[in-house]
Amino acid sequence: MSKQNRLTFFIFLALILGVALGYYLNVKSFNAYNETIYAAELKVKEIDGQLLKVKDSSSVQFKNLQLEKEQVITSSQATEKTREKALEPLTLLSDIFLRLIKMIVGPLVFTTLVVGVAKVGDISAVGRIGGKTMLWFISASFLSLLLGMIMVNIFKPGEAMNLPLPPSNIDTGVKGVALSMKDFISHIVPKSFVESMATNEILQIVVFSLFFGVATAAIGEKGQIVISFFDSVAHVILKITGYVMNFAPFAVFGAMAAIVAKQGLGVLSTYAIFVGEFYSSMLLLWVLLIFIGYIILKKRVFNLMSRMKEPVLLAFSTASSEAAYPKTMLQLERFGCKDKIVSFVLPLGYSFNLDGSMLYMTFASLFIAQSYGINLSFEQQITMLLILMLTSKGIAGVPRASLVVIAGTIATFNIPEAGIALLIGIDPLLDMGRSATNVIGNSLATAVVSKWEGELTEAND
Repeated sequence: MSKQNRLTFFIFLALILGVALGYYLNVKSFNAYNETIYAAELKVKEIDGQLLKVKDSSSVQFKNLQLEKEQVITSSQATEKTREKALEPLTLLSDIFLRLIKMIVGPLVFTTLVVGVAKVGDISAVGRIGGKTMLWFISASFLSLLLGMIMVNIFKPGEAMNLPLPPSNIDTGVKGVALSMKDFISHIVPKSFVESMATNEILQIVVFSLFFGVATAAIGEKGQIVISFFDSVAHVILKITGYVMNFAPFAVFGAMAAIVAKQGLGVLSTYAIFVGEFYSSMLLLWVLLIFIGYIILKKRVFNLMSRMKEPVLLAFSTASSEAAYPKTMLQLERFGCKDKIVSFVLPLGYSFNLDGSMLYMTFASLFIAQSYGINLSFEQQITMLLILMLTSKGIAGVPRASLVVIAGTIATFNIPEAGIALLIGIDPLLDMGRSATNVIGNSLATAVVSKWEGELTEAND
């Protein structure tokens, strides 16, 4: 067994063992915590129902119900903190790994993108490759959003929920983001490169790297020294990546054990239909993307997918496409993509080409609307799709980013933000599929742009 296949085997084994340990802990140790939290959730729903019947919000009855609700929520939150404390030995494994990956990603994106842009040379070549890259990104994003909209209208998973409209003051714990062009531009343009590196703002690092790379190419011979230096630094960081990746199986084991111990297998049965329909839609997206890849790359697309199994498995099990970034880059170069194309397209993909997240946003937004019996016209759904296309860009580094974007978007259509609570419990499970799909989408994008540029060579193992 080769070193690469050995690591894939250990990651998969860790995933299975993590699920097994998580189930054991869920049944033996965490059941009491989960039952207490579940009982609190039912009580809060019951109180919300009673609050809806009270017309006068200044009455003693209304205030007593509000006080009782706050006490139940406080008690539930205390139980959740105790549960999280008990899970720390497991979550620590995945936290350490993800922190190590985040330590690498910023410098890796900067050095490789600077080298990639500088090697491309003149601004016209950068613009040409950038144009082809954005053409694929916009097309793939639109396809993903549209597929999510179509599939949720076919499956109608929300109709079974049949929920009453909640009070407008219910707090979901997820704050929406308003559609503001000023905020969007501010998020793209860095005010400090050091701050962007410190906070891992990938899109801002990309912007600075593009300027730096173009300027390096423009100064001619002197720039070759800079290119040579950053090329060496990139290889050093890739070597560090190899060391970090050896820790991946432990991270996968800890992440899977923690999520199953906390959520249990019950969350799968509770939302089995929704989860099943979402993953069916995700699988269909994979088929469509690979089919489009086949049209352009021919039979080599299957070799690419074979090479991506380890990054995809890593992204799925850690629910982080960022965790798979270094490995994805390495596999694409081995596949035959030139390093200057890989280091240009892949970092951009992490901000502009999140295909799994795109599909989830329309699917989840319309699921919430269906759950409350809110019918949106075709025009409204298309408008929602276009808004999501804009608000989702460059938000990959935000925790629970998809939920944040959804919360801000559904409010525009008078859909209760409290509906986000329907998804919070299973969001980690759905995030695993989204992250894996993002890796597939970005790897295909890089290979296709390489083909379009005539820079795709034979595989180099």
